[in-house]
Amino acid sequence: MSKIVLVTGGTRGIGAGIAIGLKDAGYTVVVNYNSDDSAAETFKAKTGIAVYKWDVSDFDSAERGISQVKHDLGPIDVLVNNAGTASDSRFENMSLEQWHKVQRVNIDSVFIMCKLVYSGMINKKWGRIINIGSMNGQAGQLNQVNYVASKAGMHGFTKALALEAAKHGITVNTIAPGYVDTYLISAMPDRIMQKILDASPVHRLGLEEEIAHAVKFLIDENSSWTTGSTITMNGGTHMY
Repeated sequence: MSKIVLVTGGTRGIGAGIAIGLKDAGYTVVVNYNSDDSAAETFKAKTGIAVYKWDVSDFDSAERGISQVKHDLGPIDVLVNNAGTASDSRFENMSLEQWHKVQRVNIDSVFIMCKLVYSGMINKKWGRIINIGSMNGQAGQLNQVNYVASKAGMHGFTKALALEAAKHGITVNTIAPGYVDTYLISAMPDRIMQKILDASPVHRLGLEEEIAHAVKFLIDENSSWTTGSTITMNGGTHMY
């Protein structure tokens, strides 16, 4: 029986690329989303991947969603924490709500989702938790104090949980992408895009399938010695 993989925020962008890549590799994949019903239905129709709607930053909502996935398919073997948000502004203009919103979605959700699948992984004596961080969580970024703090926190969370999880046969790792060619990046002004390309030694954006490839590597049995790590993928823009 193929391993069951849950990708949060998986109907668009990097999450969708990961989900499709894992399905093509033979995994049983389900994705979570929270708000865009139209995008979710389009994704489901195009890929045949099951979609489940809940708020990853709300424990009760996530608990109900995870329970439904378990009822439909069984315990989750692999969790990919991809869901995230941004609310950018200069620090002097950043509101407390902007701060809290980004922390809730980007880091509280990681705690919540891991908490809800961890015991099942312990019971199986096997599991993979893969957190999708960010180059900006390593390098910092203007007007993103809230976002950078949340992603840096994710990297620390990964290391701490990896220490506890190792004895249970569970690995915990982070992938920290730079700028990936998604619908969000394609909407950037040309001048910003050119700055991004100029900053990269390879002079191109990353691809969703490249992030999916890294996820597949971390799931593989031959990667069981890799835990508590951050795989940096940014075309050399920030060498960490």
